[in-house]
Formats: sequence, C-alpha cells, structure tokens
Amino acid sequence: MRPFLERLAAGEALVGDGAWGTQLMARGLRAGECPERFNLERPEVLAEVARLYLNAGADLLTTNTFGGSPLRLAQHGLDELVDEVNQRAVEALRRVAGGRALVSGSVGPCGRILTPYGDADPDEVRAGFERQAAALASAGADLLCVETMIDVEEAVLAVKAAKRVAPHLPVIATMTFDSTPRGFFTVMGNRLDQCVFKLEAAGADVVGSNCGHGMDQMVEIAAEVVRHAGRPVAIQANAGLPEHRNGAVVYPETPELFATGTVRLLDLGVLLVGGCCGSSPDHVRAIRQAVDRRR
Repeated sequence: MRPFLERLAAGEALVGDGAWGTQLMARGLRAGECPERFNLERPEVLAEVARLYLNAGADLLTTNTFGGSPLRLAQHGLDELVDEVNQRAVEALRRVAGGRALVSGSVGPCGRILTPYGDADPDEVRAGFERQAAALASAGADLLCVETMIDVEEAVLAVKAAKRVAPHLPVIATMTFDSTPRGFFTVMGNRLDQCVFKLEAAGADVVGSNCGHGMDQMVEIAAEVVRHAGRPVAIQANAGLPEHRNGAVVYPETPELFATGTVRLLDLGVLLVGGCCGSSPDHVRAIRQAVDRRR
C-alpha cells in the first residue's frame, strides 16, 4: 500500500471510517462506561466493528483510543494501563486491516481544561499525549489522528507530542467548530483560520474538522478550512444532530445525504472524508461509492 501522505499528494481522495461510540453502544457499551475497556476485555468487538468498516470501503480504520490519554483514563481508574489500552486497540485493528487499510491512532482531548482557564498543567497534558502517542506508534499505528479538539492550544500540544515521539508517522489534526455571526469558532473561542495556522505550524500533516454538525454545516466549515489550509484537508461529519424518538437516540442523516455531501466536499478539494457520531458502515459505503464515482 502506498504511503498515506504520498497518496494525498497525488490527489487521491481517501475514505475514513465512521462512528465507534454508537457501534460499541449497540454491542453493550453502557452510558458512562469507559469505551476503552473494550480494548482490554472485548477485543473481538473491536475487530467486528473494524471489519464492517473495512468491508464498507474505509481506507482508514480508527482505533478505540479517543479517551486513551492518562488524564482521561484516570477518570475511570485506568491510568496505570495507558500503554496496554492503546497497544491492544492497534493490534486488534491491524489484524483486521491486513494491508487493505491503514490504522489511524485516535487521540482525543484529555478531558480537562488547560490553565489559566482550568486546572490542567500544560506540561502534564503534553507528557500524557507523548505517552499515548508512543504506545500507539510502538504497536504499529500507520498514522495518528488528533481529533475533536475544542482548544487549539491543547491540540497543538497533542500534535507536537506526536511529532516528538513518533516523527515518522503522519499526523491528522481536526477540531470542532460552531457557527457564529463572526464566523466559525470553537467553544473555547478559537477562530477557524487561527486554528488551521497553529496546527500546521505545530507540524500537522493534514488539518480539518470533525464532529458537532451534520453534513450541510460541515460543507460550510470545509470551505473555510480549505481556503486557509496549506495541507490536505480531512472532514468527518456527524449523521446529523441526535434526536430522541420513542425513547431512543437517533441520528437522522441518511447514507444518501452523506453521498451527496461527499461530492460537495470533493468539489471543494477535501481529500479525506469520513463519518463521526451516528454514522455507520452504510454511511461509509455511501462515501466510498461517491469517491469511486468521482475517481
């Protein structure tokens, strides 16, 4: 398989996978339970979900390590198992990928707010990201994905940590933005163009946005990211915003809508399209078909 960045540099559009949380919930993950426990206790479930996404056409499979940093795992009493949690997730997906897809090591927010607005010491947060990134890299991740960040300073810490301990691995960095009368900002007040600039300066090889919105809003965000980015752009939309119907949480956007949105993203120049919350293997299959038709 050609290297990730080489494929993007050649203009090849790649397909990410979809949501993991909703897939794990459908397989027994309870509200408030640590999703990363599945890495230790039910790795066969990780393999099942990964295989569904692989067969749907995903080029990248994302590890179940979004909350795999020490500070985040400490909330569930698992901070002593950081290495094992992250390595087992990579190992489970590598067995499924079998050279047909790349394994993307997920790195999410640490779960606390950096000083001076919160109590998280930047040095401690950075060290935690370094430990997580090193564990993912040592287990054989093909790339690292810093995702769903709302504080650009924390995202920069994560990107620099990944580049410090695994300089040979490409790093994707995506943030979550809200629409305001003054443009797109994170909830921490970071402006979209400033985020793109800082992430690229920190060493991110791919920049973009994920989570928070359905496809229509993400297309608007993507247009702004592409306008300011000097690197390839990645976009992963939710399958709409969650709705409560008959006692169940439902994400309303269909695979067909995702296919249409994918065409719009490709028209903008986005090179990595996947799904976030609520998206399923069917959504990924729709993205795959849209990419293949364009190709």
